[in-house]
Parts: sequence; C-alpha cells; structure tokens
Amino acid sequence: MKVRWLVAFLVAAFTGVAAAQQGTVPTAETALGSVHIPRSVKADGKDLKAGTYTVRLTAQEASPSVPGQKMERWVEFMQGGKVAGREVVSIVPASEMKDLMPGPDSGKAPGSGAKVEMLKGNDYMRVWIARNGVNYLIHLPV
Repeated sequence: MKVRWLVAFLVAAFTGVAAAQQGTVPTAETALGSVHIPRSVKADGKDLKAGTYTVRLTAQEASPSVPGQKMERWVEFMQGGKVAGREVVSIVPASEMKDLMPGPDSGKAPGSGAKVEMLKGNDYMRVWIARNGVNYLIHLPV
C-alpha cells in the first residue's frame, strides 16, 4: 500500500513539474514582439542584418528534443512580412528565473518587454523577450 502511495505521489509531482515548466507557452505560431538588432549577426548559420524585426515563435520544436519537455523551439525574425532569419529559442519557465541574470522585466511592468544585449566577450548577442510570464532567450553569434 505504501508503494502505491509513493508511486502516485511521484507521478503527481512529475506531472506538476512538467505543467509548471510549460507555463503559458503558446503551442501555435505567435508574435512575441519587436526587437532592434544593432549589428549584423548569424541566425541558423546565415547572416541576419542589423534592423528591427518582429520575432515570431513557431510551433516547430528544436531537435533533438528532450522527452516530456518542449522548452526549445524555433523563432523567426520577420521583416516586411517575410522571414529574414530563424534561430532556436530557449524557453525559461518562471520557476527557473531566479537562476538567470536580470532580464527585460527589471524596472518594467511584469510579464512583458524585450532586451537585446552583447554578452561578455562580444561573441554573442542575446535577445531576451518576456511575454505573459514566460521568458524567451535567443543567442545569436556575432
């Protein structure tokens, strides 16, 4: 009997963790917001010129995927109604935000904002978008 309770508890805990990790991540294509990329970078190995882009989350998961988790998907950088580039985005649930450096919500209204910054060493540009309590991190090589 104790084993059944333990198994039931573990299954419930695992299901709760998976649900918390999913948060309010949309499952369909969704515009995450607009960002200005101040210099040319690489997105999916191709050139992405400096400019202002609408970032759209796709329904396509990055592979190889981790069973039970859908925390990496593709985003598209849209300009003039066309896809100018795409890259993998890491989706960070609210429960893991304490482990990251301050992002776009610092000093802003909770749950929304975008920040584009060069990372230490100037090798990568990070695009950090916070929307509806979910954080999206995109790293673009310079």
